[in-house]
Formats: sequence, C-alpha cells, structure tokens
Amino acid sequence: MASVVGLLEERELAARKRVESLREEVDRVLAELRDAETDWERWMIARERVDRVLSEPRGAQAAEAAGAGAPPPCSKAPGR
Repeated sequence: MASVVGLLEERELAARKRVESLREEVDRVLAELRDAETDWERWMIARERVDRVLSEPRGAQAAEAAGAGAPPPCSKAPGR
C-alpha cells in the first residue's frame, strides 16, 4: 500500500507540472497577443492616415506637395 506522503508527493508533482505547462502557455499567448496588438495598431494608423489624406481638400494636398519641394500636379516647366 502506498504511503499517504507518497500519494501527496505524486499529487504535488502533478500540480507543479500543470502549473509549469500553463505558465508556458501563458508566455506563448502573451507573445501572440503582443504581435496581434502591434498588427492592429499598424492597421489603425494606416486607416487614420488614409482618412486624413482623403478628408483634406485637393488644394491642400497640392500645396503640401509644393512646400516639400515637389512640383504641384499638372504643373508645366517655365518657358514651355
């Protein structure tokens, strides 16, 4: 017959293995969550940028491009 202490040690070992397994799973899930949150954040930023660009009047976009050193759309070179 197994001793009471032996049975308790077996149960303790099983519980410890379960805890270790769950901790590994938590680490994996947290890493996956971080990746998913990063991906989600990037999509939100992309959507916000598109919303901002599409909500600007067309003249503001051309003026911004001209201010950055790029010629405005459909401009002609001088002397032509």
